Amino acid sequence: MKYFLCVLGMVFIIEGLPYFTFPDKIKKYLLMVHATPNNLLRILGLIAVIVGLALVWAGTR
Repeated sequence: MKYFLCVLGMVFIIEGLPYFTFPDKIKKYLLMVHATPNNLLRILGLIAVIVGLALVWAGTR
């Protein structure tokens, strides 16, 4: 459980850094994401999930 909380904390740190350091750029980026077609977002999300699973799998071997 300690390891899980550590990893979750690191995710929050990494996810929060761009919002803290570049709030104006994040707003522009989110407008671009809003204009992106749903199918492309789904494909990119699926790729991210597959890469994440592969990294977790490689890290536990």
